[in-house]
Amino acid sequence: MNLVDSFSDFKAGKNIDRPTMVRVLEDVFRTLIKKKYGSDDNFDIIVNTTKGDLELWRVREIVPDGEVTDDKSQISITEALSIDEDYEVGEECYEQLHLLDFGRRAIMAARQTLISRIMELEKDDVYKRYKDRVNDVVIGEVHQILKRDILIIDDVTGHELILPRQEMIRGDFFRKGDMVKGIIKSVEMKNNNPVVVVSRTSEVFLQKLLEQEVPEIEDGLITVKRIVRLPGERAKVAVESYDDRIDPVGACVGMKGSRIHGIVRELKNENIDIINFTNNDSLFIQRALTPAKVTSIDLNQEEKRASVYLKPDMVSLAIGKGGTNIKLASRLVGYEIDVFRDVEEFEIDDVDLDEFSDEIEDWVIEGLKNIGCDTAKSVLELSTEELVRRTDFEEETINNVLSILAAEFEEE
Repeated sequence: MNLVDSFSDFKAGKNIDRPTMVRVLEDVFRTLIKKKYGSDDNFDIIVNTTKGDLELWRVREIVPDGEVTDDKSQISITEALSIDEDYEVGEECYEQLHLLDFGRRAIMAARQTLISRIMELEKDDVYKRYKDRVNDVVIGEVHQILKRDILIIDDVTGHELILPRQEMIRGDFFRKGDMVKGIIKSVEMKNNNPVVVVSRTSEVFLQKLLEQEVPEIEDGLITVKRIVRLPGERAKVAVESYDDRIDPVGACVGMKGSRIHGIVRELKNENIDIINFTNNDSLFIQRALTPAKVTSIDLNQEEKRASVYLKPDMVSLAIGKGGTNIKLASRLVGYEIDVFRDVEEFEIDDVDLDEFSDEIEDWVIEGLKNIGCDTAKSVLELSTEELVRRTDFEEETINNVLSILAAEFEEE
């Protein structure tokens, strides 16, 4: 059993600086010496980190026979001459110690201590290095698939990373051996182990992908002002250029979508809207509601609410599937957006929803108006499924409303 071999094995491939490693080794061997001799005051430890070996020396003053008063710091001339025949009284005697002198049990304990200390140092090193890389892109190979997490091996460092299910994009499906890209979301020490969490749903991940694909962003010519995402469904990105000669939207999209297509594929076909940023709130809201075209906007800046009026055929575009477009637009601009159909007058045979207040509850009418349906026909034009999705009403409630509205026209 050789303790030095343990040192050689463990130092290989570890990112531990030499002074720290020397200090750890000295601590371990001084502990070994204290247990055997009671003190380490008269011992020298020489560590050779290059060769992976070390030397232990016991240093004592040589005194005449019979005058040893402290055997920890003194040695008789007779005993010194048995070590080296050239020693004389008054000199210092250097006696080399060997690991086997400490006994097998002591060596085993010291070896375990050394292994533990080196592992602790490595854990601290992993924590510090990844802590400095939060929000950096990382690529790794799927190592193990668990119920709540996917374990990934960092392609560069070989360390284990965790991709929780809630940090995965809808549509993500990985097998063991697949390569995964994400950003480092957080680094924490749990039970004395560094836990590195990776995310694919973060807005920062989309920003980093844009930086990789769009050189103008990396060079600082284009700035990403705001990003909002519904991971795997839709995202909106507001960009701005400090150079009038550069079209920030065109630069991000690329020729025939060449730059954005790679990002869309990485994000499982997430629909990405790139728009020009502006400090003009009305104009920003118009752009945020793309692809819908806005007729007019009334802003309440104190309450941060915007009433947006659109042509009837633009309402569903503004709201988007499942309300995704209007939700993201609201988050992007920082306003609560209410959408209304912009009609100068109702069709002659149409009826205002308020006329049905005696048959339909006010909160239901209000909910329908909030999705841009303020007349009977504007409601009847939509399917039951569409109305349920956009209003979040129960299907029974919607069917009841449709029945009441349809009856109005049947009577006519």
